[in-house]
Amino acid sequence: MTRWIDETLHAHLRCTLEASKVLFEQQTDYQNLIIFENDHFGRVMMLDGVVQLTESDEFIYHEMMAHVGMLSLGNARRILIIGGGDGGVMREVLRYGQVERVVMCELDKTVVEASLEFLPSISQGAFDDPRVELKIGDGVAYVAECKEKFDLVIVDSTEPIGPATPLFGDSFFENCNRILNQPGVLIAQNGLPFMHPEHLSGTAQRLKRIFADSACFLCTQPTYFGGPFALVFASNDLNLRTEQKTQIEPRYNKAGLETRYYNPATHKAAFVLPNYVKRIWQS
Repeated sequence: MTRWIDETLHAHLRCTLEASKVLFEQQTDYQNLIIFENDHFGRVMMLDGVVQLTESDEFIYHEMMAHVGMLSLGNARRILIIGGGDGGVMREVLRYGQVERVVMCELDKTVVEASLEFLPSISQGAFDDPRVELKIGDGVAYVAECKEKFDLVIVDSTEPIGPATPLFGDSFFENCNRILNQPGVLIAQNGLPFMHPEHLSGTAQRLKRIFADSACFLCTQPTYFGGPFALVFASNDLNLRTEQKTQIEPRYNKAGLETRYYNPATHKAAFVLPNYVKRIWQS
């Protein structure tokens, strides 16, 4: 029997996806997790009624989360991923030969376990890479207590509601700044500015106080319903987004990447914001 599953993120909009088969459904210690099959999008993961990924379009988000930071730096060797229990971002950063260490801190172990069982195409064996250390626990506490330094911190969280709310606060971003090498980059997701402008404006105000440079960039993912999706970039190096733009294409070519969404021109263009997003960022 066909089941229709609602996405309930937006107060005045409901989107619903057909579930031809439900593969996994559980109330974990932190959130409701469901993985199901859809005849158009493939396997779909939702947390607390919000689409996190689908097999058909996950490459868009994961490539932009990983490669903008990696290629802005050029030689990132130590990467911290907060969240991202499906393993997609980790898969992408591990494609760089110079990477020596990747730490993933994921709050909900059930997300990792269910992803490995029902969505193995997302991580593609990344969890078995000897460069990876998986820590199950609170990302806010991890960065607060962390003594290591990283070149790149990627925050692949859910929306700033529920268990992810502290990942958008001042103290979390301050601690991310503290554990970054110089130069270093923070990349974080920031939702749909057309639907939830307050999320992006709040993050903009925090990052501008904490980092020397910060910016919003966009990608368009079909199953993130509600317009272009916002990600944020922050660094204490004022040159990474300007002088090194000419470096991106040679770095991309040298890495030998085969990407489906990301390319050096897309990297640069993603930071060119439509006026309504620009106004949100500047507010």
